[in-house]
Amino acid sequence: MVDQCGILFIGPCGNDEARVASLRSLGFRVDESRQVPSTEELAAYHAVIVRFLPRCSLTMLGARLRAKPLFGRRALIALVCDDVSDRDRREATMCGFDKTLPDNCPAREVAAEILRLLRSYPEYRCLLRTPNGRRKAA
Repeated sequence: MVDQCGILFIGPCGNDEARVASLRSLGFRVDESRQVPSTEELAAYHAVIVRFLPRCSLTMLGARLRAKPLFGRRALIALVCDDVSDRDRREATMCGFDKTLPDNCPAREVAAEILRLLRSYPEYRCLLRTPNGRRKAA
């Protein structure tokens, strides 16, 4: 049984150490990958965060990730640059992403979004802690 909420960052690695360290200090298990891993590897994570690259289509990536077997009810968040248009952000959320956040948002904001998205799924409540440190009843 997994007792820690797992987050996978997909995209450029190594330039986001502060945010990754902050998320780890908040109690998350955080891993990074340059490419989209296999379906079995994705199944081990509860949230997937994609760092936007200019040559990448968010709509296509969101649709492909949501279509993967066993991906199911996972939080899918995109970190986008300021120069990405509002239309592209809307299209990304219509094609599979739960939320698009600015690339420079702090780790607490990322954690808050993940918790808000996962709290609605009863199967993940055993992994999430309430603010006073007690486990939430299922």
